[in-house]
Amino acid sequence: MNAGSLATGVILSAWLISVLTVAGEGSLTQVGVTDNPRTFPARGVIQELPPDFQTVVIKHEAISNFMAAMTMPFKVRDPKLLAGLHPGDEVSFRLTVTKEESWVDKIHKVGTAPVDHDRPPAGPQTAPSPVGSFMDYPLTNELGQKVTLHDFHGQALAITFFYTRCPLPDFCPRLAKNFQEATKQLRALPKAPANWHFLSISFDTGFDTPAMLKAYGDSYEYHPDEWSFLTGSPADIKELARISGVDYTPDSGAFKHNFRTLIVDAAGRLQMVFPMGGDISGDIVTQILKAATGTNQPNLTANPH
Repeated sequence: MNAGSLATGVILSAWLISVLTVAGEGSLTQVGVTDNPRTFPARGVIQELPPDFQTVVIKHEAISNFMAAMTMPFKVRDPKLLAGLHPGDEVSFRLTVTKEESWVDKIHKVGTAPVDHDRPPAGPQTAPSPVGSFMDYPLTNELGQKVTLHDFHGQALAITFFYTRCPLPDFCPRLAKNFQEATKQLRALPKAPANWHFLSISFDTGFDTPAMLKAYGDSYEYHPDEWSFLTGSPADIKELARISGVDYTPDSGAFKHNFRTLIVDAAGRLQMVFPMGGDISGDIVTQILKAATGTNQPNLTANPH
């Protein structure tokens, strides 16, 4: 996950939570559906301290009753807590998770350990030029229907990549929340165009079946005429993500990944890339309104960056 891409979000519906628990494949326990904060003691090794000191990347041990061991960024509300700390410091800390956000505090150095130098670098990654057409990859939607991005030609598209088992509300759930809020804003506009569609593409191809994606979409009150959840073969999703500048790596039932939200205009050309998480729902609406008319931008299959 991208260390600079923290924001707020929502959790899965109670039904989906029960499905994940029964499936038992993610080694994750979703937080309850109340707003009451839950806290978890944790321990790990600092891998990176971004310059803004608003996040810290920690390779942490399994957090009991919450999630498996992995390497990920955590929000830090008080930068002073990171004073004097360095990559390689082994720390104990407290993780707090609410319905809308998560953060760490009570950070204390308890030792030193090697830094994982093979870890993908934090921050947005630039993808090489694509091979073949971005629009041609075969996908399956949450209704079990075969589609390609060509099927949405003539519509302004917002596209992002995620996975349903993402454990923190600041990450993939925020991406879904952006689309949920943007669809509501577009519906409320009196003269909004009708030719737009949102696409959430899962890279957890082994777990995120169409049925799982449908349940996830239902938890965000999605409508299939406005928003689709897509999966495909591991190879096709990997290549589609690469073209889009999305880097993801499996990690103990979860994924380390960066963020991309792409806006494609009605003519099938790339208009905008948001290389971040966070609340960008208003920006998505602005770009979709522009993209619905088609713009004179470079062709998407030629150079998406």
